[in-house]
Amino acid sequence: MAKFVFELESVLDIRNFEQRQAESELAAALAEETRINENINQLALQYAASKQQVKNSTNFEDVYTHNQYVKLLDYQKEVLLEQLTQAKIVSEQKRLVVQECMKKTTALEKMKEIKFNEFREEQKLIEKRQLEELAALKNYTKN
Repeated sequence: MAKFVFELESVLDIRNFEQRQAESELAAALAEETRINENINQLALQYAASKQQVKNSTNFEDVYTHNQYVKLLDYQKEVLLEQLTQAKIVSEQKRLVVQECMKKTTALEKMKEIKFNEFREEQKLIEKRQLEELAALKNYTKN
């Protein structure tokens, strides 16, 4: 029996590689988003802890230090939010690239499946003809 050969197999392999590469880049971009979100959450925890420390303090220096620290935390939060915005833009771009790669890969995989089904039907026809010829030959040799 003949072996199925898809002429575009090398192209499909390249497309699969590109898709895996794009998925890897998307995962890295999403990891960066997660890291930035964790840093923002850490700032919120630091803010709450600082506020708790100065809550009952009557010392002006403690209150002043807390206010300066809060300003620093606010600045860091703004920087992180800007980084998060940029990271989300990058993630969305990577997501679009992955989607495009998936479309190309899926199209080739469907084409391969169609070609394989055609090949299988053709092989069944060939096998049927061979069996018919064998049966006819068997009947011919009996007579």
